[in-house]
Amino acid sequence: MKPLHLKIAGLNSFREEQEVDFTALSQSGVFGIFGPTGSGKSSVLDAITLALYGKVERAKNGTQGIINQNEDKVYVYFSFKIGDKKYSVERTYKRGADGSVNQTNCRLVETDEKGNSVILAEKKREMDEKIQEVLGLNVDDFTRAVVLPQGKFQEFLTLQGVDRR
Repeated sequence: MKPLHLKIAGLNSFREEQEVDFTALSQSGVFGIFGPTGSGKSSVLDAITLALYGKVERAKNGTQGIINQNEDKVYVYFSFKIGDKKYSVERTYKRGADGSVNQTNCRLVETDEKGNSVILAEKKREMDEKIQEVLGLNVDDFTRAVVLPQGKFQEFLTLQGVDRR
């Protein structure tokens, strides 16, 4: 998976919409995410996981507490490429009256090299299944192998057998 573009609004420290152009960042190969504590480095990774899998590893129940305290909703958009196909995922969550976080919409779109697009999923359950099919990883594997959350490195080092593979 090659990341292309990310949009975040209302997630953790990202109150207003922010964009990350991974295409520009990766022109010279490897890039890093740097900044002081609390600047949103982990939130960038959280946004990718939220867009793909509908949950944030470090959030209670996957989504509790992810909405910026001054906002009522979270929006994430992430596009990436696998082979000749481009995929884009987006999800929106709203804060409920009881403080819960509820998904209000989601969409997974596949675009081929000729620019033809097809919506693969627009419902949470089918989107979760299609993302796992497209990436070949469930959320646990993705967060262990691709987006290793803070404080989980020791756990990763001590995995055995099938979990390690």
